[in-house]
Amino acid sequence: MGDAQRYGMVIGLRPERREEYLRLHAAVWPAVERTMLDANIRNFTIFLHGDLLFGYYEYTGDDHAADQARIAADPETRRWWTFTDPCQEPLAEPGSGGRWAPMREVWHLDDPDTGPPAG
Repeated sequence: MGDAQRYGMVIGLRPERREEYLRLHAAVWPAVERTMLDANIRNFTIFLHGDLLFGYYEYTGDDHAADQARIAADPETRRWWTFTDPCQEPLAEPGSGGRWAPMREVWHLDDPDTGPPAG
């Protein structure tokens, strides 16, 4: 296992479902959180700006595609998505199979205590 890989993504939030989405995320189901942790997801964060949701996470495993498939196959996570998906307006490319549109990292500041050595 190497350094964590960072992922950013964006999706729309349906204004009429804003309060429902925020209420759901005020108490994410523990089984959903455990599935993400078991799939090597760390520091998952969702930010809100207007009607856009920005998601960020760090991946610490060795096979991102396999771990994403494991999350997608989890029955409790699939049930969670039946509540959250109707609140969202997908921004992913049609035919991509995703809902969240991936974002390209353009800059990162390393923690000086954990980043690569200077020089």
